[in-house]
This record gives sequence, structure tokens and C-alpha cells, in this order.
Amino acid sequence: MAGTSRLVIRTYAPLRYWLLVGGALVFALLALFVAFEWGRYNAGFDGRKARAEHGRMMEQVHKLEAENRRQRLELASQETQRVGQTREQAELAKTTGDLQSQVARQAQDLVFYRGIVGDNNLSAEVLRIQEFRVTRGAQPDEYKLTLVLGRPLRPEDAINGVVKMTFEGATAATPVNLDLGAVSNVANGELRFSYRYVATLEQAIKLPPGFAPARTTIEIIPARKGSTPLRQTFIWTVEGS
Repeated sequence: MAGTSRLVIRTYAPLRYWLLVGGALVFALLALFVAFEWGRYNAGFDGRKARAEHGRMMEQVHKLEAENRRQRLELASQETQRVGQTREQAELAKTTGDLQSQVARQAQDLVFYRGIVGDNNLSAEVLRIQEFRVTRGAQPDEYKLTLVLGRPLRPEDAINGVVKMTFEGATAATPVNLDLGAVSNVANGELRFSYRYVATLEQAIKLPPGFAPARTTIEIIPARKGSTPLRQTFIWTVEGS
């Protein structure tokens, strides 16, 4: 019949459509992954071996880090022990020097008082260190030494001889002894003297870089035969420090 319209019924299922589209995408990605892995395999790349090698390398890294930490701790322990030993050596050196200085002063006092009471067995050449000073010089590590010598007994005539000095200390925690010739221009490391009552000797020195002095030992050797040398140790103290 003319003019009669037809009713067309179409089925629309959006869920199924998107499922098909998603499945196609997943299949395409899977195919690309398989093709990528196949290409790497054909090129000689083995993913399992690569992962195993990566695991071994990470294990080696962890071992090296642990060894590095252990060595740092050991180094810190050794440094702490070295500092402690250096401090103990310095304290021991100071105590020993103090005792030696005290013994030397007492010995000199004994000689002096024996001279006063008229001990004829003592030589008229008995010497005495009345003063020893250390002052800073113009440049770093430069110092001026002042030594005052006296005679506690009867000074009828002049006395002469030489003075030797030894500087005891440390360089980088290593004990070092230097004589006067090593730190000055004094020939043979000996200062000569000649006096009757009192003599003042002054000498400039320059210590080596890094040398830490602890004490100075002074030895006075009279020139007259049969005379007993005088030896005395002083703690290194710089005036004004």
C-alpha cells in the first residue's frame, strides 16, 4: 500500500563493541611484545641471562659497599688509637722532662751549697744554668734562645768551653731529636763561651716545618781537663704564648 512506512529495528550492543576493540588492542600489544622479544632473541640477547647478570652485579655492589664501610670504620678506629698514643707520648715526655729538670736543679743546688760550706773536693769550675728562655722570632718556626750561665763557687779565673743543645719532639707522631747545628748556622752545633762570673748566650734557630718541640736538653762541657760536664733538660715553653 502506497504511503505506508516501514519500521526498521537495529540491534545496538555498545558493551560488545568495546570488548572487541579492547581485545584487538591487547592482541596487538601482545603481538608487538612477542615480536620485540623475538627480535632481541634473534640478535643474541637473552633476557634471563641479563637479569641474572644484573643480580650478580647488584650483589657485588652490595659487597663492595659493605667492605667500604668496614674499611672506613677500621680507619677511624686506627686514627683514634693514633691520636691517643700521641697524647700519651706527649704527656709522658712532659712528665719525664719535669722530673729530669727537677733532678738537675736539685743536683745544682747541692753543688752550690757544698761550695758555700767549703767543700774543697769540688772543682772551682762548677757551672750553673741560671736561666733559659725561648722567645718567638720574626718568622714562623723561628725562635731566639737565651741561656744565662753562672758560677756558684769561687770565680778566681775565667772558665771556657762549649754548649750543646738537643731539641726533642715529634714530626707526624714520629719522635725526632735535632741538635743545634740542624736548626741554626752554628758550626758543629756548639756554642763557645768564656767568662768569669756570668755569661749570656743568645742564638736564633729555625725549626723544620711540622716539628713539634717538647723539651730542650742543654749540655755544658768545660774545656779544662777533668771537669765534669753539666747536663740539664727544660720543657719547651715559649714566653708570651
